[in-house]
Amino acid sequence: MTLRRQWLIPAALLMLAALTGASQPCQAAPGSAPQPFHSFKVTVYIPVQVVEHMAHDPAWMRSSWHTISSRLHVDQVFIEDYRSGLSADDATIEQVKQFFVSQGVAVAGGMAMLGAGRSAQFQTLDYTVSADRDLASRMSALLARHFDTFVLDDLYFFNTKSDSDIAAKGKQSWAQFRMRTMDEVSRDLILKPAKAANPNVKVIIKFPNFYPSFQEMGFDLKNEPKIFPEIWTGDETRYAATTDQQLRPYESYEIFRYFENIAPGRNGGGWVDPIAMQYLDRYAGQLWDTILAKAPAINLFEYSDLLRIADSRNRDAWERLPTTFNYFDMARQCCGGFPGTPGASYPLLADAVEYALRKVDAAAGSLGEPMGLATYRPYDSTGEDFLPETAGMVGIPVEMYPQWPHAKSVFLTQASAADPNIVPEIERHLRGGDNVIITSGLLRAIQDKGFGQVTDMRVTHDVAAATEYFEGFGFGGGTALGRSKPILFPLIHFYTNEEWAVLRGVANQGGVPLLLMDHYGKGELYVLAVPEEMNDLYSLPAPVLDALRRYLTPDLPVRLEGPAQVSLFAYGNGTFVVESYLDHPAAVRVVGGFAHLTNLTTGAGSDGEPVPVLPGFLAPPSAMAARQQYGYEVRVEPHSFVAFREGR
Repeated sequence: MTLRRQWLIPAALLMLAALTGASQPCQAAPGSAPQPFHSFKVTVYIPVQVVEHMAHDPAWMRSSWHTISSRLHVDQVFIEDYRSGLSADDATIEQVKQFFVSQGVAVAGGMAMLGAGRSAQFQTLDYTVSADRDLASRMSALLARHFDTFVLDDLYFFNTKSDSDIAAKGKQSWAQFRMRTMDEVSRDLILKPAKAANPNVKVIIKFPNFYPSFQEMGFDLKNEPKIFPEIWTGDETRYAATTDQQLRPYESYEIFRYFENIAPGRNGGGWVDPIAMQYLDRYAGQLWDTILAKAPAINLFEYSDLLRIADSRNRDAWERLPTTFNYFDMARQCCGGFPGTPGASYPLLADAVEYALRKVDAAAGSLGEPMGLATYRPYDSTGEDFLPETAGMVGIPVEMYPQWPHAKSVFLTQASAADPNIVPEIERHLRGGDNVIITSGLLRAIQDKGFGQVTDMRVTHDVAAATEYFEGFGFGGGTALGRSKPILFPLIHFYTNEEWAVLRGVANQGGVPLLLMDHYGKGELYVLAVPEEMNDLYSLPAPVLDALRRYLTPDLPVRLEGPAQVSLFAYGNGTFVVESYLDHPAAVRVVGGFAHLTNLTTGAGSDGEPVPVLPGFLAPPSAMAARQQYGYEVRVEPHSFVAFREGR
């Protein structure tokens, strides 16, 4: 039995002790409190159950805050007044508020609008029931009496189907009814009583991570950011394989960017939690990706979690490697060494957060404005859900917008079919000399809705299992790109010499178009065949992914070559970040028009190797073929990131 496994049992006991205030965690030396972060602020959310505990046990409140604040710099706390039928009164809220004010910490309020006793499967307040409507109004007014700012936790949605809901809905769809109801609730039951109690109050709405389902839950992503002066973003992606939300790790970055483009300058921060993280690196990754998205603040849900033991479970495959989140280094810095060694104490989650955030803070200040493949996802849309995040997971930087973006190349998924003008918008963009990449899902949705005027390509009802891949077109020209397990693709019909399969698979001696190109006006139209199981994109050979990146992102100053589940974050000032979500080291190459590269963390520089010019049948017509490209070999450790700056 290893030392690491030996301490798991006492660690569980210490976790219980930490939550009850009976533990003796390692303390920071006097005068060595953690300093503020340079690039962002840190906030912590305190649920009402913990607020009540603090009020009834002030000694625990003091000791727990000392434990957290001696390990992690916190700029602000959100103090909750209601959740799941439990509400705090004015005296309780004021007592806890004044404690944190006395500690020099900014304070704000919060509430979570869940019904009483119904939290196992989230069931919200019923906003057609007068008692629940009165509750929402009272809790809003209470917070406004004590705070100039409060946030609506992302449980601020509407999912009941009571008799009164059914009667009120009438012939509307559930999405229409719920969005209209929540717009009214926001104005009349949240803002109106809050403003009556405190005319200066600012109310923040925090949107969750499941944005493809928003409209069905009453989240009105088009109008609610106009009703409320500020939004926050739920960046929780957790451990995707065991959750039912179909989240991808890259979403911790991309969803913040999407919401920033919905409410420019009013997206106050990202919000993460340690739920279902499986290993500490997955939690650290959510923190990093939020900051890499240029979030001005990050909120940690929730207070008592920071007192939990930060154990090293499920990290066997990489725990001895020099990963960005280095458990041994973290334990040495915070607690005198690895748990179980003489003189060492147990690190808490607060220590892990402090360590992880310091790592990304060192690079974040140098990063410019994020950039990526401009992706149009209309409000209240669904279809090929989380495909933009999957593209991010295979090394294609994505920047998503709620309106048609101003960009040379625009990427459209099936969700874009929600725009009734999508066909004329595509045609206008192409005729103007720009490029459009659409998915097989979108082609299927619009091929009988006037899109035949643009292209003859059609998605058939057939599928084929590709196992090997080729790039190039013409009289059998091209190059082999490798083999994979059988991957099912929809078969797209096209006309020879009218459209061209620039990337193709082979299934039982038959061709399977993966990326088709057509010319229209002065522009180029591409159709991407999305596998029947979207995650099979991860199983494509690296050369296939390299070709996709080359065709889909010719306008970006840098591109990635290598395996899937390694992401590239690009910025407008010549900086970029490579992050791996793999359990093993990844060898990648970054390619761009820069002859020198500097590591933002170490300061080390390197010169690039000139990249040979591609043959004409392999080069995207829109690529800047005349520009010399340079390649750099990069090793990325498991669940780690590396940041770079072009030049010396």
